[in-house]
This record gives sequence, structure tokens and C-alpha cells, in this order.
Amino acid sequence: MESIKAYIDQNKNRFLEELFELLRIPSISSQAEHKPDMLRCAEQWKSILLTAGADKAEVMPTKGNPVVYGEKIIDPKLPTVLVYGHYDVMPVDPVELWNTQPFEPVIKDGKIWCRGADDDKGQAFMHAKAFEYMVRTNNLPCNVKFMIEGEEEVGSGSLSEWIVEYKDLVKADVILVSDTSMIAADVPSITTGLRGLAYWEIEVTGPNADLHSGIFGGSVANPLNTLCEMIAKCMDENNHISIPHFYDDVIECSDRERELLNKAPYSEEEYKKSLGVKALRGEKGYTKIEHVGIRPSFDLCGMWGGYTGEGSKTVLPSKAYAKLSCRLVPNQNHEKIAVLVKNYFEQNAPDYVKVKVTPLHGGQAYGCPIDLPAYKAAEAAYMDVYGKQPIPTRSGGSIPIIARFEEVLGIKSILMGFGLGSDAIHSPNENYPLEQFFNGIKTIPMFYRHFAELMQLERGGANAIS
Repeated sequence: MESIKAYIDQNKNRFLEELFELLRIPSISSQAEHKPDMLRCAEQWKSILLTAGADKAEVMPTKGNPVVYGEKIIDPKLPTVLVYGHYDVMPVDPVELWNTQPFEPVIKDGKIWCRGADDDKGQAFMHAKAFEYMVRTNNLPCNVKFMIEGEEEVGSGSLSEWIVEYKDLVKADVILVSDTSMIAADVPSITTGLRGLAYWEIEVTGPNADLHSGIFGGSVANPLNTLCEMIAKCMDENNHISIPHFYDDVIECSDRERELLNKAPYSEEEYKKSLGVKALRGEKGYTKIEHVGIRPSFDLCGMWGGYTGEGSKTVLPSKAYAKLSCRLVPNQNHEKIAVLVKNYFEQNAPDYVKVKVTPLHGGQAYGCPIDLPAYKAAEAAYMDVYGKQPIPTRSGGSIPIIARFEEVLGIKSILMGFGLGSDAIHSPNENYPLEQFFNGIKTIPMFYRHFAELMQLERGGANAIS
């Protein structure tokens, strides 16, 4: 442990300078104008991996943004860890709410402020520096592969196909991921579950052109009004999703599971204060922790239509649009849910409008048992650095590709996140505490050490039995 601390102290300024170079690249995967930035960011990651000690690293093309692959194989007989991360980031809108320039990293109040500081450039970069330490100090106990993609924020469509084509290339014993959060800076946790995701765009068409709201208002249906009404009917007074058959495949957690889940430290008053809200809202009969861990959700993510410019324009719009998302729980199939929601809106549309629903992307939920050698290794690694046993938690967020990894590659992912709930990922003023960044670099080598030891014991036991 003292060795890694000393290495960080000697190199922390360089670490930050290299990370800042990465953060300055506006690699927004959802906006076509940033396509050149995606390629530039991929090349930067290739350089990072080679500098850190990878035997080889390459930018591999896909139908969309490239995948950066790197590896260091010290002995084919040893266990192999596949590190996954992503270099794409969310859009920065509304930019006027940022206190700093979104793509010019600044250190203030002990935090790095920049888009991607946490999600996921900062967290993925920790793995590159932990790997660098292990290679340069000859402490790497197993083989390491890297797979850094550029489409996580838009559903990982290209990577989903890429791993099928390159299944043998990325063969490993476990996938190690840092793209989640801890309960608190002094309360380490390991994410054992992720919600799935389904996402749609809805188009509602009324009259064949925008109309004068005085001459036609009251006799012709307003598509914006109609869209609002239809969306409002998707939730009942108990915040239960009203779409027929939506809950058919949801597996209810046992009372014991719910009891363990709610042992995570949580203050509702502090939570509300941190968000600037007076009250919380969620499905009746479940706690806040359960709302985001074991229950699905339904959200309107954006809506537009008519006139939104400066001043007024008395118009009855021809069209209205919305973007919707649902977070799903294990055993819910995102493709099935996508069809349910599409059919619900299109089949229940009133005669005075036409409704078109386009599913955009989605992904399955994921769960990880806590008796795996890799989980035990992560648990021991957090103990080494934080002096506390980490709490297993379920995240309300989604990383759609994680379930796909298990489906195609047949291996589990260990989600060792170091972000915090206050990091404002996907929002203005995203940040990442320096303490979390450096603690991540300390913890990751401990995982490798414990994982290699546990795998050796497991394989030795298997050999002894045979």
C-alpha cells in the first residue's frame, strides 16, 4: 500500500495533466458534429494505454465510434482481467448553468470540474494509472486487457456487435468496471445490480400546419396538450406505471432482501437538501432506496413543439414531440417493454391526432452475486484502502452493455465505482473529488492482487479434485 501511495505522490501532477488533456476533448457521442472529436479521443486513449505499459493498443473501427483495445499478457496461464470504460460524454446543455467552461477542467474545492470528470473519463483513467503503477513497479499479477468504447451514452450499439466479432480477442475471467458510485466518500460500496433502460421518441401530429390559436383554438386539438394528457395517464396517483402488462416480469424482492438493501446509510433530509427539493415522490409502498434499486421508473426526458422563441406567438402547433425513458429491473426485457409502450401510445391515440412512437435504444438490467471470487477481491481491495467492508448496493442507473457482456462473453462484471451522488454526472457542473480519484488508483491494484490470489486458489482446488 505504501508503494502505491508513494507512486501517486511522485506522479499526481502528471496524472492530472494527462487527464485534463483527455477531458478537453468534447467527445459527445449523441451529436454528429463531434464525430472528429470521437476519433481524436480514441487516439488519445490509445496513447494513454501504450504509455501506461500495454504491449499493444489499437483504435478499432466499428459501424459507429471506434473501440480502443489494449492488452498486456504476462503469462497466458494466469487469470485475465478485462477493463471496460467509455470515452464518450453527455451533452453540456444548458451551458448557461455551468460555473466553469464545460470542457476546460478546473480544480476547485478539492474537485475536478469538467464534463466527463467522473462519467467516465476520470474513472476509466484511474485504471490506466493503476495499471501503469503495476507495470512500472513489476507488480502486475495477471493479464490485463482494455476495452474503451465511444457509445455508452447512446446505448453501446456498435460495441454490442463488436464483442461478437472479437469474442476471442477479449476473452477474460472477469470484467472490471468503474462507471458507478459509492454511497459516500467514507462509505465504500460495490454495485451488484443495474437497472435496464428503454428509450423512445414520440411524435404527435394534429392539423396539417401551425394554426392561429385564436381562430382555431378550442375547436382543433392541440398536439402539445394531447401529448401531455397521454403522458400523464401513464402514471397513477400512487406513482405506479399504468401501462398494461408493464410489471408482468418484475420479480418482487423478498422481505429479507429489502431489509439488507435498506441498511445502507441514508438521510432523507440530507438527500432533499442536496437536491434543493422540499419533498420526494416515488411509488407507494417502497422506500427511496428501493425506488432506484429494485423498482422500474417512467420519465418524460424532454418535450418540444410550437413556439419557444423570445416573446409571444399565438400558435396552435401542428406537431409535438417528447422523449421518454423507463428504467427497468432484472427479468424485464427492454425489447418487450419497448413494444408495450409503443403499442400503448399508438393504439390509445385519440382520433384527432396521429401518434408515432420510435424506440431509440435500450438495454437489459444486470445482477451480480456476492460470492464470486472477483466480488470478494473487490471487497478486500476496498477494505485495504478504506478500512471498511463495502456495502453491496443496487444502482438506479443503467449501463446497457454490462448485461450484453454476460450474454456474449459468458463472464460477470465487477462494478467498482468511486463516483459520488454529488458529482452531477449528466448535469451542468459535473465534478469528481480528487480524493476519490486518487483512492481509486490506490484500490484498483489491490483488486488485482486479491483476484489473482483467489483465482489461483480456486484453480488449484479444481486441479486437486481432478
